[in-house]
Amino acid sequence: MIKVIGVRFRKAGKVYYFNPNDLDINNSQHVIVETARGVEFGQVVHGVKEITEEEIVSPLKSVIRIATDEDLEHEEKNKLKEKEAYDVCHKKIIKHNLDMKLIDCEYTFDKNKLLFYFTADGRIDFRDLVKDLAAVFKTRIELRQIGVRDETKMVGSIGICGRPLCCSSHLSEFHPVSIKMAKEQNLSLNPSKISGVCGRLMCCLKYEEFNYRELNKSMPRVGDRIITNEDGLEGEVIHTNLLRQKAKIVVQKKDDTREIVELHTTEFTRKKAAKKVVEKVPEAELKELKRLEQLEVKEKNMKRE
Repeated sequence: MIKVIGVRFRKAGKVYYFNPNDLDINNSQHVIVETARGVEFGQVVHGVKEITEEEIVSPLKSVIRIATDEDLEHEEKNKLKEKEAYDVCHKKIIKHNLDMKLIDCEYTFDKNKLLFYFTADGRIDFRDLVKDLAAVFKTRIELRQIGVRDETKMVGSIGICGRPLCCSSHLSEFHPVSIKMAKEQNLSLNPSKISGVCGRLMCCLKYEEFNYRELNKSMPRVGDRIITNEDGLEGEVIHTNLLRQKAKIVVQKKDDTREIVELHTTEFTRKKAAKKVVEKVPEAELKELKRLEQLEVKEKNMKRE
């Protein structure tokens, strides 16, 4: 077991582990750490704890020191200079007539590197832009292309639920989202209703996917034939309530009368499954859903490269 602390560099950003170097570090403190990008300023979100070696991405970098008042002041100055750098880069992009959208920029704590984040539909030749920026800022310049999900995470907004977006408020990593998740939750397959602000399938489709998948295993479909456990009556399912795990069933009584009863899934046995009815989605909406899934795969491959 190895002692580590968890540090985050952006709000709702990914948590990275660092060696605390026997320093007395608590949650919410700011620290100066060494990273692959250089010296960085971050906030502790997990105090000192022990984890296995398998959970660590080697090499494990160390905490340099707990941030001082001077370090906090220095970080504030960096934030002001980042705004100036953003304006300069935006003007340079227009000057070079590049088809790219500047999203954000940030300095490393030691100002050894200046990073610019942008989105674009395809590959961009920004070599001349980098030369111009390096001449102005006299430091190492890195331009990093990001996807629309990351753009929305950085910019932030309000979701259709009326709350701040999950990605910009608490979601540290993106998880794969598919149309199958919407189907399992019996949601409308209208792209406008299951897409987020970023134009991709909503991240919240993933939250309850496991629960819905497990509940669906024991739930019959409309049209299934069942037999009640108590009196052995046969019936047909006409409505289901997935969350309550109950179904409304038309049962044939012994006196040839019919009655609608609501039973829990433990109170009947499925006799015969009805033929699965595939929801008919308009061709235009189906194409849009497939396009969203393809974009998801494309952005994932872009990150790997």
